[in-house]
Amino acid sequence: MTKDSKDTNGIPGGAAAEVRGGTGGQRVLRFGSLPVAGAVLTGIVAVYTALVAFGNITDFGTNREFVRHVLAMDTTFRDEDVMWRAIESRAVADAAYVAIIAWETLAAAVLLGALWPWVRGLRSGSRGDLDRARRTTTLGLIMVLLLFGFGFIVIGGEWFQMWQSSDWNGLEPAGRNVMLAAFVLVLIHLPGARGDGEDGRTS
Repeated sequence: MTKDSKDTNGIPGGAAAEVRGGTGGQRVLRFGSLPVAGAVLTGIVAVYTALVAFGNITDFGTNREFVRHVLAMDTTFRDEDVMWRAIESRAVADAAYVAIIAWETLAAAVLLGALWPWVRGLRSGSRGDLDRARRTTTLGLIMVLLLFGFGFIVIGGEWFQMWQSSDWNGLEPAGRNVMLAAFVLVLIHLPGARGDGEDGRTS
């Protein structure tokens, strides 16, 4: 028996090995595996998105002003060729802000809901649970990408020229959120994140 092999009770010989066997023949994925990383990152994005929504609800006025100024384009270069895009109606701006909060809340709920199948899949090694976790996480991450990528960067940043404003410019945090969500999305779709071996093969 080699140092890294399992003993007769199914206990791994090395700390980095996977634990197999048990009464149901289930597999417990090792701590350093891609599914564990996917679950942890899903939790991070879920809690972050929930806190963003919570902050906007409990401190409604701060980012309401942000949305109003971005839509009004009142701190941009005020180029007459693009100022026709401005929306100065506070009612429209407030409706847009409420829609943003609702979208953030829904995205957070979807991502939080993905945590349970992640946990079940990690405990049992079930491909079905891991697939459900990955699909649910994918939906939540796409919602985050649509909000911060399309909503803030494309619509706010380019259409409403937010990049020109030194006072009301949310492009940097939006970019960070897009990069984080995109990174997690790529990671959870790598072959190893399906609960296979590190080389993508089931073992």
